[in-house]
Amino acid sequence: MPMKQTGRKVYTTMQGKQVDMDLLRQKNELTPAVGNARVNARGDELGPGGKIIKTREQVMAEYNKGAPGVPDETVAKRTAQPVEQSPDPLAVEGEDWVEDEDGNFVQKEN
Repeated sequence: MPMKQTGRKVYTTMQGKQVDMDLLRQKNELTPAVGNARVNARGDELGPGGKIIKTREQVMAEYNKGAPGVPDETVAKRTAQPVEQSPDPLAVEGEDWVEDEDGNFVQKEN
């Protein structure tokens, strides 16, 4: 089944001229970008003389391959070992504390 073509967005300037942004973008796709990024309008990496070193697809595949935010696709296995309960970090062995009438915790007298 053929895909339906989306209509091109055509803008009208204040002076009444028609500007087709999609056509303009396609015409200048291989033009080097302004600045020191060394890419063209498509996102291809450019080398000396404006020659394409890596295409946009190669750059994106390389980025996605080593991206630190992408989770690993390995399946975690369950272990049959019971989970050990960690002791209360605030409880200290050998020291008993009680609450006095003011609501303060004081060390228990022997």
